[in-house]
Amino acid sequence: MFTGLVREVGGVAALRTTGGITHFELDAPRSAAALAAGDSLAVNGICLTVTDVHRTRVSVDATAETRRVTTLSRWRLRDPVHLEPALRVGDAVGGHFVSGHVDGTGRIVRFERQGRAASMTVALAPALARQLVSKGSIAVDGVSLTLDAGPFPGRFTARLVPETLARTRFGAVRAGDHVNIELDILAKAATRSLTLTSILARGWDREK
Repeated sequence: MFTGLVREVGGVAALRTTGGITHFELDAPRSAAALAAGDSLAVNGICLTVTDVHRTRVSVDATAETRRVTTLSRWRLRDPVHLEPALRVGDAVGGHFVSGHVDGTGRIVRFERQGRAASMTVALAPALARQLVSKGSIAVDGVSLTLDAGPFPGRFTARLVPETLARTRFGAVRAGDHVNIELDILAKAATRSLTLTSILARGWDREK
């Protein structure tokens, strides 16, 4: 479990794909010392398992399925990536609960500076957009953000405060970039509950 608060902007130092598994080495000078093989690490919002730590580099592996449903297949050498180690007992939850299980990807369609802050609009699949909640939470490349008021016609807008721009790679993104999207866990649970209730109600009506 994560919070969506980036601890470090690391970088892709090496990558190779063998037998369907992509192996990454990440530069993580601030995070590496606290990590060990077997730990979970959110990389641009994707929960990956640490396979090795050597000085300031952290190694992780990703399967073909992870490459299919996330932006991972687009990563290149020296790309900056958001890093967040998993929550530990006693850690503060400053963002919102993030599982690291990406629901899909989106594409930045507008990024506009507004003084020291910024506004970012992301297009995403209608099936994901239907689950967005006005003023709710969303994780974009692992960063906890607050949605605007909507409506959400296949896109959403989030405001980025100066602190977020300073601590993430979002200060350098541009229109056309792809990002990982994880919907709010509580919103997804509520949507599934309402869907199940509706299905059961229709079945009850048919039986009467």
